[in-house]
Amino acid sequence: MDSKPRIAIVTGGGDAPGLNAVIRAVVLASARLGWECYGIRDGFNGLLAPHTCIGEPVLRLLPEAVHGIGHLGGTMLGSTNRGNPLRYPVAAEGGGVCEQDRSDELLALFRQRGLTALVMVGGDSSMEIAACLHRKGLPVVGVPKTIDNDLDGTIQTFGFDTAVGFATECIDRLHTTADSQHRVMVVEVMGRYAGWIALHAGMAGGAHVILLPEIPFDIAAVAGAIAAREAAGHGHTIVVVAEGAQPSGAQRVLLADAAAGHAERLGGIGARLEVALARASGKDCRSVVLGHLLRGGSPSAFDRVVAARFGAAAVRALAAGESGVMVALGAPDIGTVPLEQVAGHSRRVPVDGETVRAARELGICFGDAGAA
Repeated sequence: MDSKPRIAIVTGGGDAPGLNAVIRAVVLASARLGWECYGIRDGFNGLLAPHTCIGEPVLRLLPEAVHGIGHLGGTMLGSTNRGNPLRYPVAAEGGGVCEQDRSDELLALFRQRGLTALVMVGGDSSMEIAACLHRKGLPVVGVPKTIDNDLDGTIQTFGFDTAVGFATECIDRLHTTADSQHRVMVVEVMGRYAGWIALHAGMAGGAHVILLPEIPFDIAAVAGAIAAREAAGHGHTIVVVAEGAQPSGAQRVLLADAAAGHAERLGGIGARLEVALARASGKDCRSVVLGHLLRGGSPSAFDRVVAARFGAAAVRALAAGESGVMVALGAPDIGTVPLEQVAGHSRRVPVDGETVRAARELGICFGDAGAA
């Protein structure tokens, strides 16, 4: 780091409540050190494809620019999950799209603008990008963001608490209508290949069945749990299913296959379950997809605080000469972990962990045939 650092902040991947709180913290902490801070719009598209951005592609962030944004959802810088500079989608000869590594070009654009360090806010793919840029010589600190809570190296990511809180509120509401109509309600939530949202929201909301990507489920086992509730005099059942959950011996349900520049789109398991459970249980079933509702809205108090702590810690790490690290929530402090340890890794729900064990002890069904 030189005597007058000019740091950039990027918010990449899916949006999450708390991004603006991180931006605000980075800007304010940088200003107190006399550093200049710049925001790159729409992931790295502000540098690699500035013509696609609405507004100035790279903008100076003064303290007054971030006044009053900590409680707002979304990100003032915009984001994208289709702008990975390591696998950037470009038009191929003869039509179609192919992927190209534009990381060297990105570094050259950084240097042209006099940017000396980067705060990379994102999930596992963003940490992979950050690790690559660090190896190429750019001082980088990552900040863990994802509502899915599946990033390794940190106890929790910001955005998760807000998503779980909203999903829980929705489940609470569904209990009353399901009970009135004696229905089975299937609630599909986000989470990709990890079941953290489904597990925590399902437990908090009093769900009777929770289906996770980590535990392949059997329709007959779920129908059996519904029948057992019916026999015990309970006329309704709430089933919470993660979008990445899959039946035993079958493939995950996809809305779209992976294409150049972005990952496959999970979704549709809720509707499939609605039909399958109606057939297997004979009950009236309905499904609800919470989807992107989980990404929106104001961050919870917890997410605002931890996002602010992450942003301040990222600047602190750069000031201490650290690079190639991600700030991470420990117990109870914020520390740093090497990017190489988290890049490309996913933290999934431990199927034999205490939370799953407690849920089983409460009588929650996970759809695995023969489980106690």
